[in-house]
Amino acid sequence: MNAPDPHDVARQAQALRLLARYTAARDCRRAIEPVWQACYDHILPAPTGGAALYDATAADAAEQLAASLLAELTPPWSRWFGLAPSRAPEDGPEGRAAAEALEDAAATLRGHFDRSNFAIEMHQAFLDLVIGGTGVLLVEEAPLGEPSAFRFAALPLQAAVLEEGPDGRLTTLFREARLTPAALLARYPDAVLPQGADAEAQLRVVEATWADGPVVRHAAILAEESDRPVLLAEGRFAEHPAIAFRWLKAPGEVFGRGPVMKALPDIRTANKVVELVLKNASIAATGIWQAEDDGVLNPATVRLTPGAIIPKAPGSAGLTPLAAPGNFDVSQLVLTDLRARIRGALLADRIGPQQDAKRTATEVLERAAETARLLGATYGRLQAELLTPLVTRCLGILRRRGEIPRIALPGGQEAVIRYESPLARVQGRADAANTLLFLQSVAALGGVAAAQIDAAAATRWLARTLGAPAEVLVPLAPQPE
Repeated sequence: MNAPDPHDVARQAQALRLLARYTAARDCRRAIEPVWQACYDHILPAPTGGAALYDATAADAAEQLAASLLAELTPPWSRWFGLAPSRAPEDGPEGRAAAEALEDAAATLRGHFDRSNFAIEMHQAFLDLVIGGTGVLLVEEAPLGEPSAFRFAALPLQAAVLEEGPDGRLTTLFREARLTPAALLARYPDAVLPQGADAEAQLRVVEATWADGPVVRHAAILAEESDRPVLLAEGRFAEHPAIAFRWLKAPGEVFGRGPVMKALPDIRTANKVVELVLKNASIAATGIWQAEDDGVLNPATVRLTPGAIIPKAPGSAGLTPLAAPGNFDVSQLVLTDLRARIRGALLADRIGPQQDAKRTATEVLERAAETARLLGATYGRLQAELLTPLVTRCLGILRRRGEIPRIALPGGQEAVIRYESPLARVQGRADAANTLLFLQSVAALGGVAAAQIDAAAATRWLARTLGAPAEVLVPLAPQPE
């Protein structure tokens, strides 16, 4: 008997380890699945039916929050990020050329974002984030010849099994699929199918993508027999193609908690209150009636329509109304309070559009500061788990395609991502306002105090703080040696 191939034994052991990790992560996720289902039933009910809904306050507020996140963090067809040196750009031709090269690279990247399906899929991922607390966005390279180099896909939360890495981020993604033999061979041409597999059979395939140190690995496993899985394919990525991000995270948990999950008790109560109000309205409109069984009146054939004549025996009471048990007007007070709490939990009145358009500049700044305060922790998490990996992954794709060159910055500096979304600019506007107040105060002093101000340096600092492009500044004259 021939000895088993050590390579095949290693592949078999790796497939078993990955399946064990997938099973453990899936079992960990099952505890939160009923809460997810309740959240989705009240916000995005299935078209084929499900729980009866009577109040749309939460659904409307959740959709507004997802749209506001898209507009505040990654606004489509707008400058929501840029590239800049890690330190202030050096004066002179080299520093200006490097700044302009970074601006060109950022403009190229934004052009690919605008020509792709990013806005559509990002909005869907934000919906999952608001409802379930966790969103997953797949970033894949599009085939050559398409308008954009990127292809995005919002992975449904129910189809993603995630595992937390040592750094606390969701760096492992498992997906399970059922494929026919023909579909499996089309996806994995080198796969070896089980003997006697039916052409219409649905074969169980588990795909795993996980970070292994500086590289990201990918594997596909045929798991028809849990004790003898088959490793169909292996590969690696330079950057993680699956970006998982969370609204907030409790200690010891893997998946995030969203605002809908926090407001779920009020959402359920408001839905029940509206249901009772409608039932009470139906009783008030049609009434409850009682009738004597006198042998003449048949309650089964009575129709309460205008102009109807209902027969009754002489001397009998006939059909008489039954008094309602009480007044239900208190429900309106309860419902108003519930709806206000739901909209407050989903930030509908905080970052959504304001009804009153007559606002002063101070009110606009104060509202922006309030938004930044409410979303400060969430924005920090989204910047670390969504924005930075997203831009890094897309920059890597464009560099491999040769559309963005590797830019050498003077002094050995590194290029960093500069976020310019409306929410990210709140702090910059506050710093600029403080600096302008200082400049105005110094100018009012005049004389020696005003002579201490370097107007050119102040202009360049304000340009960097407010995200102005490098092209709007006049290059400084070279200093004589």
